[in-house]
Amino acid sequence: MTAPRPELHLPSRPRVLLAMADRALAMQFGPAERARLHALAEVEEPLSVRELTSPDARRRLADAEVLITSWGCPRLGAGVLAAAPRLRAVLHAAGSVRGHVTDAVFDRGVLVTTAADANAEPVAHFTLAAVLWAFKKAPFLAQDARTYRDDLSYVDGRGELSGVGRTVVVVGFSRIGSRLVRLLRELDLARVLVVDPVADPAAVRAAGAEPAGLGEALPQADVLTLHAPALPETRHLIGAAELAALPPDAVLINTARGSLVDTPALERACAAGLHAVLDVTEPEPLPAGSPLYDLPNVMLTPHIAGSLGSEARRMSGMALTELERLTGGLPPLSPVTRDTLAVQA
Repeated sequence: MTAPRPELHLPSRPRVLLAMADRALAMQFGPAERARLHALAEVEEPLSVRELTSPDARRRLADAEVLITSWGCPRLGAGVLAAAPRLRAVLHAAGSVRGHVTDAVFDRGVLVTTAADANAEPVAHFTLAAVLWAFKKAPFLAQDARTYRDDLSYVDGRGELSGVGRTVVVVGFSRIGSRLVRLLRELDLARVLVVDPVADPAAVRAAGAEPAGLGEALPQADVLTLHAPALPETRHLIGAAELAALPPDAVLINTARGSLVDTPALERACAAGLHAVLDVTEPEPLPAGSPLYDLPNVMLTPHIAGSLGSEARRMSGMALTELERLTGGLPPLSPVTRDTLAVQA
């Protein structure tokens, strides 16, 4: 059972420790973020630790009232929690907290927040761009251009002039999926079907989309884009039968989790002509011998849809905003509970 979370009585300048990989620290905490952190909290240099088991890390952990975490944070298990008796909050400056927050954190009643909302924006924008390119088959025609050079016969009507009359199927009315729906409807680019068994149908309709079951939606999909979390029940949600149900000229886009798609089935489907834009795969990266590397109807990108560079600093900024709110006695903007984590990416 989750312990009730006590009221947060943080001092005006709590003792804060950062736990993340060096690369995450360098990317997310530039001069502006560091200055803001110093203004809000008591911190020690170096700001961040990469592990939580050494004597020095345990010394710093014993004083920490707030952890700001990101990519590379160690798992916060019972041993770590026992070494952090003053810890009251874990503010995650990246997306999913699934990799490092354990039941021990919730058992202790420690507040957890996430900057996943800030990460959702660039993923939604990347996916929107992929949908727009997919309407015209641009990534695939671009590959053919290298082969055919000055012979334009390879186009042969494969490109589309607009998205009018097209249907986009969005699997997962998540932070990212719901943003993508909004963008598609604001631009009036396509009819949008949403497949999500736990989403409120009224909310889906209010966003301008139509709720649908996976079986009925797949045969209508000009573009199928995945935004569901990686859970046991969503593993290989898109397998051989689902891929076969897509129209012959459909495009599959995956910017969510590679495990949502059965990779051998996808390799066979793409070899038979299915188009795919894949920012995530299972495994990641794919083995060097995967046929997906060589198929002209497949576009592979190296997991770049999420926050990079200045986008990542928006996430650390959100974690600092959470810290500012908590020290000011305000509720968090994006809390994570044991129950909500169970259905999040």
